[in-house]
Amino acid sequence: MKINQEILSSIAHLARLEIEPNREEAMMNELSKILTWMEKLNEIDTEQVEPLTHISAEINIFREDEPAPSLDHEKALLNAPKRDANYFRVPKVIE
Repeated sequence: MKINQEILSSIAHLARLEIEPNREEAMMNELSKILTWMEKLNEIDTEQVEPLTHISAEINIFREDEPAPSLDHEKALLNAPKRDANYFRVPKVIE
C-alpha cells in the first residue's frame, strides 16, 4: 500500500503528531514499507494454527484471599517518626 500526503496527514492527526514538512517524504516511505511487509504476512497459511490467547500455559498461582489478623491501630503507629493523634504525619508534598 502506498501512503500519500492525505493519508499521512490523517494518521498524524489521529496520533496527534506534528510532522515537519522536510520529514514527510521519508515518513511516507517508511510507512509504505511497513504496510508492504504486513501484506506479506497475509500470504502465510495460518489455517492450522491455533490462536494464541495467552503468552504461556501457566495458570494463576496466587493464593486465595482469606481474611487474617492484621496490626491493630496502635501497633501500626508505634514506629511512626511523627504522628498526629491516630494518623501518620507526613511532609506536605503538593503546595
